[in-house]
Amino acid sequence: MFITFFTELKSAGVPVSLREYLSLMEALELDLAERKVEDFYYLARTALVKDESNLDRFDRVFGHVFKGLDLLSDAPAGDIPEEWLRKLAEKHLTEEEKAQIEALGGFEKLMETLRERLKEQEKRHQGGSKWIGTAGTSPFGAYGYNPEGVRIGQKESRHRRAVKVWDKREFKDLDDTLALGTRNIQVALKRLRNFARTGAAEELDLDNTIRSTAHKGLLDVKMRPERRNAVKVLLFFDIGGSMDDHIRVCEELFSAARTEFKVMEHFYFHNCLYEYVWKENKRRHAERIDTMDVLHKYPSDYKVIFVGDASMSPYEIAYAGGSVEHWNEEPGSEWIKRVTDLYKSAVWLNPVREEHWGYTHSIKMLHELMEGRMYPLTVEGLTEAMKELAR
Repeated sequence: MFITFFTELKSAGVPVSLREYLSLMEALELDLAERKVEDFYYLARTALVKDESNLDRFDRVFGHVFKGLDLLSDAPAGDIPEEWLRKLAEKHLTEEEKAQIEALGGFEKLMETLRERLKEQEKRHQGGSKWIGTAGTSPFGAYGYNPEGVRIGQKESRHRRAVKVWDKREFKDLDDTLALGTRNIQVALKRLRNFARTGAAEELDLDNTIRSTAHKGLLDVKMRPERRNAVKVLLFFDIGGSMDDHIRVCEELFSAARTEFKVMEHFYFHNCLYEYVWKENKRRHAERIDTMDVLHKYPSDYKVIFVGDASMSPYEIAYAGGSVEHWNEEPGSEWIKRVTDLYKSAVWLNPVREEHWGYTHSIKMLHELMEGRMYPLTVEGLTEAMKELAR
């Protein structure tokens, strides 16, 4: 059984050596696991796993060998059919109906038509195809379907196709006190390190104390500044909307970054970076921070990390006025370019699975704006991102 366990670990890609296996056998002979399955699990994991990134593989092999559980296939799923990716709301439309409502002719035409509707409409409408209302196929309103419209008064996004949102939206700050279930994120972040001794001399310098005491013939205590990670980080979090699906992993990243980077500032934005950001989501309408002030305050030696699913209307990136929440004077692409021009070390972490990026046009646009420095928000993706920032 133990030989099978060893070979299964090797087959699963866990880098275990014969020396480690023999150490585990020696520990079993000494009865360190006390004949308990749980104790044996922790003993085997301690002896055989050297990197937290292999813990998941170890757990699966352990369950397969000792509990009779079937291994899940690592084979990537086949291409998702296009019709599955195109969510068409609750109402089933004919091809003719879809063709009629596909688009109004671009962003400018959509905004012009909305202004006309606001002037003309005199009463509430439901289920129609023209007026501002609920359900139906009109490009203006709530709880309906249109592939390119303005969402007005709806509680939350359902199809994530709106090019503008007319509503007051409340977002929640990320929790930096969240206790991590694993240390995988912290292990990946540790790759971005540049230690230096700065600040007040509060740590005992033992070697220098011994040297100075021997030289003077009496006790001469020497102190030195604590050795810290000198890397400075600006962290920009996309918050709200489609990012609600990824709150948990973003909180884990936020908590780990708080621990790892002693000099770190964080800001929130929605969908794409524009002329202002904020620190508290409850006060984001009252206490905005000019993005230009952020760029002037923090020098170019900071490392910049964007965290967002980059899933939005392409207008939000490419057009002035394209933001879903306000009329932005400049397109989001201009602000992304300003940041990447100033901070040469900048990456984008995307919680959307990498194999799905090709299905969202805005992800491809931001991938190009970041010059390919977009990475999936996984342990492997974090590791590669930190290597990029450390260059």
